[in-house]
Amino acid sequence: MIGPEKIEGKSFARALRVEWTIFRKSRVLLLGTAIAALLTLLIGLRAVSNSYGGTDPGRCNGDPICLAAPTPVELVGPDGEVVDDKFYFVYQPLVGNGSITVRLTKLSGEFVTHPPNARGVVIVSGVQPWAKAGIIIKENLKQGSPYAAMMITGSHGVRMQYNFTHDIASLPGSVSATSPRWLRLARSGDMLTGYASTNGTQWTTVGTADLAGLPATVQIGLFVTSPFHQAMAESGGSDSYSPATAVFDHVSLLQDEASRSVWSRDDFGVAMYNGKPYHPGSLIEAGGTFTVIGNGDIAPLGDQNNQTIESILIGVVVGLLVMCIMAVLFMSAEDLTGRISFAKRVSSERRVLVAKALVLGLVTFSTQLVVIVVAVQLGKRIMEAHGFFHEVPLLIELRLMLGTAAVVALAAVFALALEAVFRHRFVAIIAALALTVVPFILAFVNLVPDAVSRWLLLLTPAAGFAIQQSFPAYPQVDASYTLQGGYYPLAPWAGFAVLCGYTLLALGLALFLTRPRRQ
Repeated sequence: MIGPEKIEGKSFARALRVEWTIFRKSRVLLLGTAIAALLTLLIGLRAVSNSYGGTDPGRCNGDPICLAAPTPVELVGPDGEVVDDKFYFVYQPLVGNGSITVRLTKLSGEFVTHPPNARGVVIVSGVQPWAKAGIIIKENLKQGSPYAAMMITGSHGVRMQYNFTHDIASLPGSVSATSPRWLRLARSGDMLTGYASTNGTQWTTVGTADLAGLPATVQIGLFVTSPFHQAMAESGGSDSYSPATAVFDHVSLLQDEASRSVWSRDDFGVAMYNGKPYHPGSLIEAGGTFTVIGNGDIAPLGDQNNQTIESILIGVVVGLLVMCIMAVLFMSAEDLTGRISFAKRVSSERRVLVAKALVLGLVTFSTQLVVIVVAVQLGKRIMEAHGFFHEVPLLIELRLMLGTAAVVALAAVFALALEAVFRHRFVAIIAALALTVVPFILAFVNLVPDAVSRWLLLLTPAAGFAIQQSFPAYPQVDASYTLQGGYYPLAPWAGFAVLCGYTLLALGLALFLTRPRRQ
């Protein structure tokens, strides 16, 4: 005698075969799936190709001198992240253990802009919030090499930062002659410890960095840097250089072994134009006081200027739209064929619903994954040919490709479940697109305020697109973290979990509302 489990298993296997047969024999479903795949591929490649019709689309923001300069070489930090590493450096070699102590009495700045309708430059006083001035120990004089630094910032108080991505807050407030800040950075082997003080006698330990593998001789000294100012670009001008000026005194360098006492200087990472430094920094030393001017940044790269791997996949949104429509049609495919009644194919509508979801999900995932892999590989070659592509680790690239295919598949199953709930094609299609595609478009095209965009990508199934984000957002980097730049309010897997939750909820509701039909 055959047990009920075997009957159930055979029934579900039969349901899968029937649903797969219906899908592959439907010209509408096959054509729609193929169209979705082609749109995912072609729209993405077209968008990437159009982005490189001439010069770099984002690097210089209209600055003609910058546009004429060579494309900067992409820097990679100790942990594999893309970084900025540009500052004015006043330094000496440090052999073995030792420390440096300074007092800062001033941090000021200005914004040097190139307005599009003005001749020459316009200079406005002000300090970038993440302008930095302080002391640093760096492994060597190569950009991207390990380091640890103590600093005062434009608006974020005293910080200890190391290896580009690590940031520790300390004393709040700004610096002035009446309210100075004392900083100390000490080396003991591979361990670098930062200290801060308001009077030079009572010190607070800020943090410790373990820079494994530091050589015996490192570079130690003063630095100043200040990133681009972006507010002017929002009112129609270009991004502006924003050099910062810092005043140091009471500079004390202690070390275990004798070394030269002459300070060297280097405009570390400065861009060159016609053989000359472009927006150079400077040093004035007089009576033990160091006045240092610098610009740039020591940080992970923030705004990627749409030069990321996920920008290749903008066509996924259109492909997802098509597959949501196909999902609704597939849910009612028996009504389109008229050959096999919904009730007679198997004894349970719930079993049919699960079989449909499984067939639809696997077909959608497989077809989208193929075109996504092709789009990413071709798009990368287009970007690399123009020298503006930001490489990501292999695991992130795999997460992006597999996750994006899964997002389209989950969205299709979500639409299928909505049709099972509403039992009305038009209502299901509108609901599915309103919850998955429309929120993304509203946020991407800036049709709603930023706050609304953020909530849409937090609370709707469109949060699943966060799986595409390839670069993290860093709070210590003054950048435009927008959807256009590939940034989402949720972490990749958190956004993906939101979409999974909606899909499971809709599918569960559909199963709950579905009742077996009597013969």
